[in-house]
Amino acid sequence: MNEKQFNDFCKKLPATTYVKQWGESHVWKVGGKVFAIGGWEDGDSEEFAVTFKVSDMNFEILKERPGLRGAPYLASRGLKWIQHYGKPGLNDDGLKDCIKRSYEMIARALSKKKQLELGIRVGSE
Repeated sequence: MNEKQFNDFCKKLPATTYVKQWGESHVWKVGGKVFAIGGWEDGDSEEFAVTFKVSDMNFEILKERPGLRGAPYLASRGLKWIQHYGKPGLNDDGLKDCIKRSYEMIARALSKKKQLELGIRVGSE
């Protein structure tokens, strides 16, 4: 997934906002909360890096796969975020699924009032 594909996919998710921050990273939010970061990496990869939130179990599984790791800065602080930074990593469909799940986790954590205000409805797991 390249930068354009990442941004095109994220902007199609309901009630999202976009900002460039943290060294020109592409940061996508729902309800003011980050769910995906594109291009934020520590310089050891030529791939377009994509960072997303995961469940505790998926963090343990994904961090061991080649091309994936606990997200720099976030994972070192105990947060369950994975960074796709190199090959083989995830294919585009797998990466889109992880971004969508991250979006849903963040949206689900918003208050019901905020969800209603944004016009989003996220089911419980």
